[in-house]
Amino acid sequence: MAGINNSSRRSQKTKPGTKRGALETRLTQAAENYLLSIYMVQEQGLTVTNAHLVDQLKRTPESEGLGTSAPSIAGMLRRMEKEGLITHGPSREIDLTKEGTRLAEQMVRRHRLAERMIVDMLGLDLVNAHVEAHRLEHAISAELEERIRVTLQNPTTCPFGHPIPGSGYTPCPASTTIDEAPVGQPLRLDRIPEEDPELLEYLVSNGLVPGVEIEILEYAPYRGVVTLKTADASPVLGADVVSRIWVCPMNCGLDCATRLLTAD
Repeated sequence: MAGINNSSRRSQKTKPGTKRGALETRLTQAAENYLLSIYMVQEQGLTVTNAHLVDQLKRTPESEGLGTSAPSIAGMLRRMEKEGLITHGPSREIDLTKEGTRLAEQMVRRHRLAERMIVDMLGLDLVNAHVEAHRLEHAISAELEERIRVTLQNPTTCPFGHPIPGSGYTPCPASTTIDEAPVGQPLRLDRIPEEDPELLEYLVSNGLVPGVEIEILEYAPYRGVVTLKTADASPVLGADVVSRIWVCPMNCGLDCATRLLTAD
């Protein structure tokens, strides 16, 4: 299975609003998922090693049918490198090429717009939005993407707080993960992980969604837990989870609360 779908390559169509002859490259579903995963690893500030990529790929819904065996991953990465989507650094770390970055941003944008559409227009709950968006993202064309964006009035984040590429939104520069945040100070929840349905259900049921005010009551790394405080609960999270949840100081002075309201 090649990364670029040859049949789609032959039937590429001109994007609406672009010059005649401008083509939209269509990839196989597996290649799109790899680009999405590589982008999300980079977004976490991590070097894209094989180990980090495998961890991210395993968070892809089972319905995507994505193989995560070593031979399967090695084969796909070879094809993507041959097709000019990725390169390997001196330590075998994975980097997106200019074209790979463009296509990855396109994939992430369609995924997050799909999540917004599912939640804001169709009223589906947050817990199921990520999985359903994975089913839709591969079928969204450039024309449909633009129609969704306009209909939703140019959303800048997905429902989980992550920026939509091309929207002009960037996360608060003062944001940090909970495990690096100060204890006993008011914080605004900025971004939460979306790939684990059980974790997401726990976060949502405890009101831990982007925009809410929280406080770290106790950080006990020796016990591997962090106790938080919200307006209605005192949820406890594992140390491995809080390293994936981003917060921003309530008094950061960067109008983040206003920016979030605009995003929503």
